[in-house]
Amino acid sequence: MPELPEKTQTIAAPLTIKELNTENPRWCVGCGDFGVLMGFKRFLVEEQILPHETVNVSGIGCSGRVPFYVNTYGVHAIHGRPIAIAMGVALAQPDLKLFIHAGDGDALSIGGNHLIHGIHKNFNCVFILYDNQLYALTKSQSSPTTRKGHPTNTQPQGTALDPIAPIRFALGIGASFVASTADWLPDHMVNTLRVAYAHKGFSFVHVLQRCPHFDPDNFDNKTSAWFSFLTHEKGVPPDKRLADKTEVILHDPSNQEEAFKFANKDRTYFGLFYRNPDKLCYDELIRNRIKEAKPLPRSGILDSYKI
Repeated sequence: MPELPEKTQTIAAPLTIKELNTENPRWCVGCGDFGVLMGFKRFLVEEQILPHETVNVSGIGCSGRVPFYVNTYGVHAIHGRPIAIAMGVALAQPDLKLFIHAGDGDALSIGGNHLIHGIHKNFNCVFILYDNQLYALTKSQSSPTTRKGHPTNTQPQGTALDPIAPIRFALGIGASFVASTADWLPDHMVNTLRVAYAHKGFSFVHVLQRCPHFDPDNFDNKTSAWFSFLTHEKGVPPDKRLADKTEVILHDPSNQEEAFKFANKDRTYFGLFYRNPDKLCYDELIRNRIKEAKPLPRSGILDSYKI
């Protein structure tokens, strides 16, 4: 077996955060990406998911830097294409633990079509949507999730359209797993990633994150009056620090109809909306078909094209 690159040398358990660290992350002060990155590393350590067994694939934007900041295999893809590359990884190397990192602009704008088909095909991965509700790396442009009326560099008089709601979007396409958390809820985020990782299929994890440089007034992380937790024995427990300060709702994640009701409300909910463990996985289907396929002689293949 060829020697692994220095960055991904085999690390024996127990894994620690120190072994996952690479260079110092370079984001704006207070950026929610710091919280998501630390929560993701905590999750990898708590689950003991080793670096040489892990692949992180990202799109462009601020979250696109994540593969550089985690000591695993990684691919920094092109704009809107991390899902296409990740699906290739899932088909070719099914034993690897696959995580996709994409921003709201990257995933829901130019990458929207890939996201639709990634969810539909339900290949095995954890998809993390970093949603700060604007394009931050390119200095505050309106993204598909920018709230209506919010001024940006591309729409200084206020964003004209109503935003896309990522949870409704994922549920509407038929995602087998849909959950939501936030960068300032570290324990809740780790638990959400843990439940997503345990799911077989495309685990859609929506993460609300702050962008204090370009949108400092969005997401008041100092109060909890504007959001609620969804919880269940088969779901995600509420954040312990805030469970007694906001509404906690018992919600069965197998109930898709109720999941849509919560997704359609104006209030924000964190937790597991929906999970269907029985949905067919495309990557598994393809691998099984390849195993079962009987080789045809060249003449037989050409004969099938005769008119």
